[in-house]
Amino acid sequence: MANPPRMTDAQRAYEARRAAKAGLSLEKWLAAKEKDREEERRVAAGAAAARAAAVEPAKKPNLFRRLLDRAQQPLKGS
Repeated sequence: MANPPRMTDAQRAYEARRAAKAGLSLEKWLAAKEKDREEERRVAAGAAAARAAAVEPAKKPNLFRRLLDRAQQPLKGS
């Protein structure tokens, strides 16, 4: 961890109890929590990107696109 989170004494004591309950040192516990947070951020960012790509509907052709498409079609015979 580059910048360890600043915690109050009460927060540090709480995290120390949780670490002891899990059988880890406080440093290892905090490192594991940071790793989990990074994993959640990465998954959330991937899910948001996938959701944005999947939701985008097909756009209706505007006036100029319709005119260009019509101009490319062959003339009907007379």
